Amino acid sequence: MSSPSARPQHVASRSTNLLAFDTSTDTMSIALQRGTGKAVTLFQHTAAGGAQTSTHLIPEIQRLMALAQLHFADLNAIVFGAGPGSFTGLRTACSVAQGLAFGAAVPVLPVDTLLAVAEEARWQTGNAQTFAVTALLDARMDELYTADYSFDLGAWTQGKSCRLIKPEQLGWNGSDVLAGNVFDSYGARLPGQATRITALPTATALLRLAPALLAAGAAVPAEQALPTYIRDKVAQTTQERVIAKALAGVAP
Repeated sequence: MSSPSARPQHVASRSTNLLAFDTSTDTMSIALQRGTGKAVTLFQHTAAGGAQTSTHLIPEIQRLMALAQLHFADLNAIVFGAGPGSFTGLRTACSVAQGLAFGAAVPVLPVDTLLAVAEEARWQTGNAQTFAVTALLDARMDELYTADYSFDLGAWTQGKSCRLIKPEQLGWNGSDVLAGNVFDSYGARLPGQATRITALPTATALLRLAPALLAAGAAVPAEQALPTYIRDKVAQTTQERVIAKALAGVAP
């Protein structure tokens, strides 16, 4: 799946050149914002991620930069989805952001992927000015990444910090929206009364978040950019898998 990046969109904004990308899920999302006075030209590309990301990310970034007639040194910052998410995807995004930033001598802006999910969900509701959301991302291994956010007075604030839980452990206060990519896999195990919005940490959401984060001083030198890992352990040993199967009554 690929968005029509050859036909840029025009939106009002400050003149800022930003490159953003997220590879934390099975979707690779790239967006490039070129500032032109009071208007901004937005170039986008969305495609399958996963194993293809490592070979496709840099060529697609270069293609969008050529379409925008920008050099990497023209960028104000390089923005990437820092996690949580796919271990390999996060490493890929961080490495590419660092490499491009080093070469161009521009700062890097790491952005929480769950915050990007929250922003994408807010945007889907019509750019709501007051919004409360529980962001959810599939962590595999029968678990979810989740964090709570609220948007008011033009700014996001975080409630409960990011955590790794089983679907049944998700609390719900009766008013929050649930947003993320988990409903096909875990929908039956989540609170049934909540409003659900399917949303990913898109690169365009990263671009919308970037101005406030840059103004708050969240950008860092390339060498200080790091992924956010919530799960320290991404795989079980052979012995642990045997034990787990034995406890579940499954023959190894």
